[in-house]
Amino acid sequence: MLQAIGLTSTPRRARPPAVDDLTFEARPGTVTALLGAPGAGKTTALRLMLGLEQGRGVTYFRGRPLHRVAHPAREVGALLGDVPGNPSRTARGQLRMLCAAAGVPAARADSLLDVVGLTGLGGQRLGSLSLGMDRRLGLASALLADPHTLLLDEPAAGLSPRDSSWLHGLLRAHAAHGGTVLYTTDDAKEAARTADRVVTLDEARLVADQAAVDFARTRLRPRVAVRTPQAVRLGALLNKEARVARRSVEVVPEEGNRLSVYGSTCAEVGDTAFRHNVLLHQLADEIGDMGPRRTPAQTAPSTPPGESRAPLAAPTTTPAPGNPVAEPTIPLRPLRSPLRPFRYEVRRTFSTRSTALVTATALAVSAALAVLLVHTGGTPLPAALAAWPALLPLPPAAFAAGLLGALSFGDEFRYPALAASRGTSPRRLGLLLAKLTVSAGLALLLAALTVAVNLLLVRLLYGAGATPLPAAGLPAKAASWAALGVGCAWAGLLGAGVFRVAAAGLAAVLAVPVAVAPAVQHLLTGPAARSMSGLPSRLRELMWIRIPAEADQWLLAAMRILAQPVGAAMALSIPVLLCTYLLTGLRRKARW
Repeated sequence: MLQAIGLTSTPRRARPPAVDDLTFEARPGTVTALLGAPGAGKTTALRLMLGLEQGRGVTYFRGRPLHRVAHPAREVGALLGDVPGNPSRTARGQLRMLCAAAGVPAARADSLLDVVGLTGLGGQRLGSLSLGMDRRLGLASALLADPHTLLLDEPAAGLSPRDSSWLHGLLRAHAAHGGTVLYTTDDAKEAARTADRVVTLDEARLVADQAAVDFARTRLRPRVAVRTPQAVRLGALLNKEARVARRSVEVVPEEGNRLSVYGSTCAEVGDTAFRHNVLLHQLADEIGDMGPRRTPAQTAPSTPPGESRAPLAAPTTTPAPGNPVAEPTIPLRPLRSPLRPFRYEVRRTFSTRSTALVTATALAVSAALAVLLVHTGGTPLPAALAAWPALLPLPPAAFAAGLLGALSFGDEFRYPALAASRGTSPRRLGLLLAKLTVSAGLALLLAALTVAVNLLLVRLLYGAGATPLPAAGLPAKAASWAALGVGCAWAGLLGAGVFRVAAAGLAAVLAVPVAVAPAVQHLLTGPAARSMSGLPSRLRELMWIRIPAEADQWLLAAMRILAQPVGAAMALSIPVLLCTYLLTGLRRKARW
């Protein structure tokens, strides 16, 4: 059961609240419609229930607030707007990624594609889905963890009658299995036809809480639908006879030779048409639109006859003498990270075409530059194999690693698949560590592929004798090359995480060699700079732990990497970005 008690949104800019003291309940096994005109506060009410909007009040899901539910995805499935997914990701890839976030097996994605009627469209890109298919995929996303309660914001808006009928059939089936369904709509006829109970909002306040049968009887006006090629003539005749008989009849012309007649019956309209030889193509009683609006003072929430309504749970706090009970404040619910963050990040990375496109472009550009550098000469072989001419601030492989890192967080904020609506991406340590690990692995793979492809291509063109690999210092050069790729990936990832856009992450990657490296180089060449010769022996004297002599060469290699302007700049930039990310994103407390 869903119980909403005293939901009130926080007013903004001296405006009245979008939702004001909303109290109602949605029972299990029933479909409840939250009805209201555009701007009545329906979407805000759902966001208050999910903890995505600040305000007052409380919402209980089977007796517990949402922030006290261990696995919210298994309690509530929400669909607020379109599916927030990358347009280049496939429908199956989107669901499998969300399976890792919800902690359910990946096979659940294929079974839900069958349930929502997208069996043969799992490989179709999200950007090419029609509105009906997108809505089906959104329902599949909401049903991934088999939740008890479904909260849907205008799920049938813009759908064809066939898709709308299928949608409400699926919602009815979920309710028949004991689930709770609450959806919003601005169509009174849809609410009366498809819901068991209708909760009506008007200007942010509750107007009526009725069974669908009572709602159709008391809140909708019956009408006679007429279709005739002589619609204008028949309308004039009906108005004339109503004036003569002094009856209140309203004739409203519709499109396609149609008339909507209010205040009359099929028999009366048919008699008038017969007496004046007017041909009729359609004559039927229908449920019309909503009648005149009532103010909250005029209409109180009603209870169907013979049905006792369970009392809503009251706040557990005991008021002080003489003080009224204050509704609890609704804090913004911290969005949860995936239950399986590493699996989620791997599926997110490889389910879009951008990863393969960036990798292929980097390898192609690196190969062309490597061949050109070897052909012209004058460039050391390690730099040529890395495709790093002196004119470029970064080699293409390192730049591509930074771009992939920036897209890792940039896509989360642009397409927030983890949020119940288009909010922010969750900032948790588990998700951050997963992103750092996956981006580092991608950077190392890209660095190794770049050198391997360039070496193979150069040897094919110029022979093995033209590219002898120097044995001295090879491990140190390999380590510095790997560290450069990982550093660029992490700089892009953290930059995008701090500023919430991929372009900022890319700017952070370019700022390291362009802005930070010259400043570091100035410091390293200043009068206070000291030589690294003898550094291992000096460190061994200061440390009480015995360091093997074989570790000196690795320590010197690491110090040489840091002594380079780009290496030192990267070593300074990444801790700064990491601290900034932790302070801005996890300033309340560190959460996994």
